[in-house]
Amino acid sequence: MEERDREELFSKRIRAGKRTYFFDVKSTRSLDYYITITESRRHQKEDGFVYEKHKMFLYKEDFDKFAEGLKEAIDHVKTELMPEVDFNQFNKEDEEFGNTDLKWE
Repeated sequence: MEERDREELFSKRIRAGKRTYFFDVKSTRSLDYYITITESRRHQKEDGFVYEKHKMFLYKEDFDKFAEGLKEAIDHVKTELMPEVDFNQFNKEDEEFGNTDLKWE
C-alpha cells in the first residue's frame, strides 16, 4: 500500500456559504483509524481571498461519544431553542455557493 493511500482513505466535503467542512478518514502507520474535521472559511483580503482553517482530530475511541453529543446538541437547538425554524431551508446545492475546488493536503 502506498504512503498516500494509507494516509487518507475517505473524504467528504460539505459546502455551507463561506464555510466548507471536510471530513477525512485517515490511518496511521500502524493502520489505526481516525477522522479529521476541518472548517475552512474564506475571507476577503486586499488582493483576493485568504482561507482560514480550523482542524479537529477525532479518534476511534471517541466516535460514539462524539456522535451522541453532537446529535444531542443539534436536537436541543432544533427542538428547544428554535422549534419554529425550518432547518431544511438551509439545505442548498453546491452550485449556489460557487464552484471552488478546495482540497487540503
